[in-house]
Amino acid sequence: MPPAPSRATPSLLARRERALGRGAELFYDDPIEIVRGEGTFLFDRDGRRYVDLYNNVPCVGHGNAAVAEAMARQQATLNVHNRYLHEGIVAFGERLTMLHHPGIESVVFSCSGTEANEVALRMAREFTGRRGIVCTDAAYHGSSGLVDMLTYRGRHLSSGSVRTFPYPDCFRPFCHATDDESLAEVTLAAASDAVDALQRDDAGFAALIVCPIFANEGLPRLPSDFMRRLTDLTHAAGGLLIADEVQSGYGRIGDWWSYSADGYAPDIVVSGKPMGNGLPLAATAASRDCVERFRSATGYFNTFASTPLQAAAGMAVIDEIERLDLCRNAAETGTWLLRGISRVCADHPRVGEVRGRGLFLGVELVTDRETGNPDRASARQLVNTMKEAGFLLSHAGAHDNVIKIRPPLVFSQREAQATVDALADCLTRL
Repeated sequence: MPPAPSRATPSLLARRERALGRGAELFYDDPIEIVRGEGTFLFDRDGRRYVDLYNNVPCVGHGNAAVAEAMARQQATLNVHNRYLHEGIVAFGERLTMLHHPGIESVVFSCSGTEANEVALRMAREFTGRRGIVCTDAAYHGSSGLVDMLTYRGRHLSSGSVRTFPYPDCFRPFCHATDDESLAEVTLAAASDAVDALQRDDAGFAALIVCPIFANEGLPRLPSDFMRRLTDLTHAAGGLLIADEVQSGYGRIGDWWSYSADGYAPDIVVSGKPMGNGLPLAATAASRDCVERFRSATGYFNTFASTPLQAAAGMAVIDEIERLDLCRNAAETGTWLLRGISRVCADHPRVGEVRGRGLFLGVELVTDRETGNPDRASARQLVNTMKEAGFLLSHAGAHDNVIKIRPPLVFSQREAQATVDALADCLTRL
């Protein structure tokens, strides 16, 4: 039996509630106090080691020495706001845009995915001269005032400058589609209706924003070629396609970007979480014309963005992804993990579907396979049981019933095997 996990001390919990205010979210029924990270592992205050299956921010590993050294060296040398010339930030911008398709030429740096998505929405509005935005009905793209307007979780918005369409899910279609192609057609028609509704209003249609793998919707299995067709629909209506690659980019699915793997070209690409391996760093990348129109219209400035420290951390992360061949590792280890988890879940009555790409997997829990009804309670139970076994997960999705597996990109086959074994054991307790 593994050693018992430590519990956060009552005094620390009480202090946290006083300092942060009651309601600040904590994972797990019995929260744990994490004090150190190394590679794909996290350690609690008693020294117990956990396999981290959730955190995509430290994509090149917790405590990565090369990134830490680059940050320390730059911080000890210079870190100022961005109104001075600095070779490091220019070189970082050049290197990042070169990772994209040829239409992506310039970048606006910021500190979080929320900020980067807000820049993207404002950029699209300035470029098109229109205000209307389309997103899915279970979207999450951030928490600022503008971006939070897109967070609707299961309800269709039919007023203002935002319209929604239902996300396609081949496991649980929102309509009576008989096959994947029928689902694609109905979903695209719904997206077109949302665009048309904006076109009839004063807002007009500026952009459609989507996570290309629909991560917050539950990582659904999509109809073939869906994103390319959605991009074509957006362009035909005169709008810009914003790919929110905060979760799906930076090697997560086995390629630098999910859009490049799927063969379409978004107009604006947003990246964030893994870019600084823990240092706040995000980016909104687009054509030079699009970026310059935004800058001219808004005079956008961010004290902590486009700094020498951001550049040092960002360059070191790209160096490590390339040095360690982490895109390939995500593809190969992710494929192995998907097969292993699919095998142990194959006959379990509470598992509706196992799906994923690269090192981003979802396990959908249901009350029973016949009805396919979402089972949030079992998802919560499994997450807590896995934590007791030494594996850190969470649950997400439109119905909060999908186990979210998203480890650092340095995740190895050895840790994948341990995960499969632990999941097999914990599933027997459901």
